[in-house]
Amino acid sequence: MIELGVKNLVKYYGAHKLFQNVTFDLKTNERIGLIGRNGTGKTTLMKILMGTETYQGEIYKRKEAIIGYLAQLPVFKDETTVMDVLMSAFDKIKEIKERMIEIEIKLEKSGTSSEDLDRLMKAYGKLQQEFERLGGYDIEQKISKITEGINIPENMKAKLFNQLSGGQKSKILLGKILLEQPDILLLDEPSNHLDLASIEWLEAYLKEYKGAVIIISHDRYFLDRVITKLIELDEDGVETYYGNYSYYLVEKERRFLEAMKHYKAQQKKIKRMEEQIKRFRIWGTMRDSEKMFKRAKELEKRLSKMSRNEKPVLEKPKIKMSTSSERSGNEVIILEGISHSYPNLELLLNVDLKLYFQDCAGILGANGAGKTTLLKIIMNEIQPDNGTVKLGSRVKIGYLPQEIVFDNEEVSILELFSKTYSINIGEARKALAKVLFVGDDSFKKIKVLSGGEKSRLKLCMLLYEKVNVLILDEPTNHLDIDSREILEETLLDYKGTIVFVSHDRYFINKIASKIIEIEDKNLIIYKGDYEYFKNEKSKTINSSVIKKKEPKMSKKNLKKSSKEKPKKLQSYYYQVEACEKEIDVLENEIKNLKNEMLTHTTDAHRLHELSNQVNLNQSKLEKALAIWEALQKEMDANKS
Repeated sequence: MIELGVKNLVKYYGAHKLFQNVTFDLKTNERIGLIGRNGTGKTTLMKILMGTETYQGEIYKRKEAIIGYLAQLPVFKDETTVMDVLMSAFDKIKEIKERMIEIEIKLEKSGTSSEDLDRLMKAYGKLQQEFERLGGYDIEQKISKITEGINIPENMKAKLFNQLSGGQKSKILLGKILLEQPDILLLDEPSNHLDLASIEWLEAYLKEYKGAVIIISHDRYFLDRVITKLIELDEDGVETYYGNYSYYLVEKERRFLEAMKHYKAQQKKIKRMEEQIKRFRIWGTMRDSEKMFKRAKELEKRLSKMSRNEKPVLEKPKIKMSTSSERSGNEVIILEGISHSYPNLELLLNVDLKLYFQDCAGILGANGAGKTTLLKIIMNEIQPDNGTVKLGSRVKIGYLPQEIVFDNEEVSILELFSKTYSINIGEARKALAKVLFVGDDSFKKIKVLSGGEKSRLKLCMLLYEKVNVLILDEPTNHLDIDSREILEETLLDYKGTIVFVSHDRYFINKIASKIIEIEDKNLIIYKGDYEYFKNEKSKTINSSVIKKKEPKMSKKNLKKSSKEKPKKLQSYYYQVEACEKEIDVLENEIKNLKNEMLTHTTDAHRLHELSNQVNLNQSKLEKALAIWEALQKEMDANKS
C-alpha cells in the first residue's frame, strides 16, 4: 500500500530553483534513505512532506496516515522537564484518560438515572478500548525501552529541558518522536549525537518499525543496515535505487557505464552524420548537384532535432596531499602509565599506548569515555594526573578539531591563506587548488563557508605546514557523503601517521588500520579495521562465555556426568552450540554474497537479487544472535 506519493515536485526560493522533477512513492513498511550533496534541498523536501513549506507539484497521502518529523527544536516552558517532553508523546492517551476519569466521577454520583448510567458506561467502554489500543497501559515500558536504547540516563529525565545542550535536546526529541510511533516517520540525521551502541540499537529498532520511514543520513553504515530503497536528490530531480547503500554504489556505477555506452554510441552517430553532411556538400559542389545539397540539409535538420545525451560524470575530484613533509621516526607517540580524571569522573587509569609511523588509529568508546581527552593529552593540551607522553623524533602534529573557527572570518579564503603564510597570491592559489578551492571559490569569505569547506581549508593549512602526524576529532561531521568520500581517498594517500576519533563506522572501516577502544578506563588495541574490531569483540564475548562452561565431553562422558549436571543445562549447551554454528554459516553466506555482488556490477537484476538475499540473511543473523544471547542468560540463571 502506498502511504505517500510525490509527483513532479518543484521548489523555488525566490528566483532560485532548488529542485525540480521530484517523483517517488513511499510504501507501507518501506525504509527510504534520502541522500544528496549539502544544499540540494533534502531537509526542505522533508518540510514539504510535513506541510510546512510551499511547493509546486502534487503530494498524495493515505487518508488518516499520521506523519511525524522533528523539523527544528520546539520551544518549551522553562519549567518543562525531560520527562515532560517524553510524556508529551502520549498527549492523546492522556486526553482519553482524563475523559475516563470524568466519567468515573459522574458514575460515582448518586441519583444518576439508569438511562444516563447506560450511556456513560458505553462511552467509558469505548474510551477504554481506545486507551488500550493506543498502549495506554504500556507507557512506562515504552519509555524505558526508548530511553535505554538511545542512552537517556535516569538522572537526565528530571532535568529541565531548556538547560540541556543542543545535542542533548536533539536526542530527547528523537526519543519523543520514536515514542509517538507515527505511520510515516521522517528522520533528519537521526544518528547525530548518539554513541555507537545507541546507533546500533536505533538501527535494530528502525528495521522492525511498524510503519514507513524516510531517513536523511550521511552515515553510510547506518544506511546499509536500515534502508530498503535509496533516493538521490539533486537540482534536476531524483534517481531511485532499490536496495541499500552498498547496492547503490554498485548500481550507480553500472548506470554510469550504461549511460557512457549510449553517449559514446550517440557521439559516434553524430560524427558519422556530420561527415556525411560534409561529403554531400563536397559532392554537391563538385557535381553541381541540387540533390546532394538537399540530402545534406535533410541530415542537418535531423541532427538539429536530435536529443543529445550529456556526457555522464562519475569521477569525484580528489585532494592532492603533499608528500614533501619530513618523515617522522618509527615510534611516533608513546604513552606510559597515563591516568586522568575530572571531579567525580575517572576516565583513564594507568594506560599505555605506542603508535608507529603510518599507523592509522581510530579511537572508539562510549560518549564521555575520554576519547577527546586522550587526543588532548597526546597534543599536550591537557596534562595527565600521572604518566608520561613522549613524541618520536621529527614528529610534527597537525590538529583538525570538531568545530573549526578562524580568528577573522570577514576575510576571503585567499586573503587568509596568503597573509597567514606571508606568500604571494599565485602561490596561495596553487596551494588552495590542491584542496579544490579553484576559480571564484577562493574569493569566498570565511563566514559563508560550510562546515565541510572549513574542514578542507584547515586541512590545506595543515598540509602547507608539512605536518607528518594528523590528529582528527570527528572529521566527517558536517560533511555530505561526496565530501566524506573525497576526505577518505585523501587520507588513504597520506604518507604520515593518523589518529582520529569518529562515530562514522564506514569512515572508520575504510581508514583505520588499528582500533583503540576506551573501555572501563583502559585502552584495548585491535590491529585491524572496524569489521575486524567487531568480529574480535564478538569472539571475546563468546570466549568469556565458553570459559564459564565445563570442558567439552563426548556423548558417552556427557551421559556419565548427567547426575552432576541438570538435564536442562545440558539442553542449553546443545542449543547454544547449534546457534553458534548457524551464526557461522550466516556470516559466511553474507560474506560470499557481498563478494558475488562485486562480480555482477553490470547486471542490475542480479544485483537486486543478491542485495535482497544479503538483507534477508542479515535479518536472520540478528535474530540468531538475539537467541544466542537469551540462551546465555538462561544458562547463567540455571547455573546459579
